Amino acid sequence: MASGTGRRWITLLAMPPTTEHERALQAQGYTRIAGLDEAGRGCWAGPVVAAAVVLRDAALLQPELLAGVDDSKQLTAAMRVRGYEQVRAAALGVGVGIVPAYVIDAFGIVPATRLAMLTALLHLPLLPDALLIDAVRLPEVALPQEALVRGDSRSLVIAAASIVAKVTRDRLMDTADRAYPVYGFAAHKGYGTDAHRRALARYGPCPLHRRSFAPLLHVVEPGTEAAL
Repeated sequence: MASGTGRRWITLLAMPPTTEHERALQAQGYTRIAGLDEAGRGCWAGPVVAAAVVLRDAALLQPELLAGVDDSKQLTAAMRVRGYEQVRAAALGVGVGIVPAYVIDAFGIVPATRLAMLTALLHLPLLPDALLIDAVRLPEVALPQEALVRGDSRSLVIAAASIVAKVTRDRLMDTADRAYPVYGFAAHKGYGTDAHRRALARYGPCPLHRRSFAPLLHVVEPGTEAAL
């Protein structure tokens, strides 16, 4: 039987994201708080996608309106799509930034992630006055900002951004699957699965692959399974 301490830890781990950080910023006078997160940072193929979300006051005052919105990694595909529609309905503004594989190869994944976030901010229909970001800071942006480790599981507005980024990227990879069906992008979304590894060994990389990532550095032609 689990101890009382163990049960408390399970409860804490299962807690949905809250509006604690958003309310703290509102208490300081900030009214348009953007949450930012990315999807696809660790993939072998496809873009890194970031989203910026500003929620309406009603959603921050009544977070139950976004019940089910959580860290996108903790949700099924169907739950993410449902959450995406909830976020769209509850948002004052949503912006998306997409940075392709060749830019990731040219500048590195961390600068590319920041570029995707900056692009997402620029695509917002309104100017936020404070930022809550999942684990990253944007030194180029002259706005108050807080980088939260595991922010997508702690802050409702970051969780909302995580869902928008993930659903947007998944849809892009579904489209990529139609262009390059041999890689199975619709199934693994560009992540490093065994099926993806086997497809690379058989067919070599396509233009969507990140050549600078370690698993692809020596993959040039089909038949290079030993290099993977």
